[in-house]
Amino acid sequence: MAIYVDGFVIPIPKKNLAAYRKMARAACKIWMEHGALEYHECVGDDLKIPGMTSFLKGAKAKPSETVMFSWVSYKSKAHRDRCNAKIMTDPRIKKMMEKGCPFDMKRMMYGGFKSIADS
Repeated sequence: MAIYVDGFVIPIPKKNLAAYRKMARAACKIWMEHGALEYHECVGDDLKIPGMTSFLKGAKAKPSETVMFSWVSYKSKAHRDRCNAKIMTDPRIKKMMEKGCPFDMKRMMYGGFKSIADS
């Protein structure tokens, strides 16, 4: 089954990981309630691989930062668009955004991806 994926790479101060974890757990519930198939938030662990461009370098992370790698899957791009329309009007999201974000939104990398191989 081909799916559609929203992907994110976010540099984040290590000191803000607990706040991010709390926000991510709340966001996961909201995304799943509004129809996402899967929701994953992952914190960098093994990021310095010799001979590769690391996520740290690609995200221009500072020494005091790490990187979040996250993805949400949907049935299709149209399904993603329907889910996100509901999510963006959910009052819990508005409340979350009013509290502020534990990372710099301008540094977040985001995109929608068509799947070309699935298991």
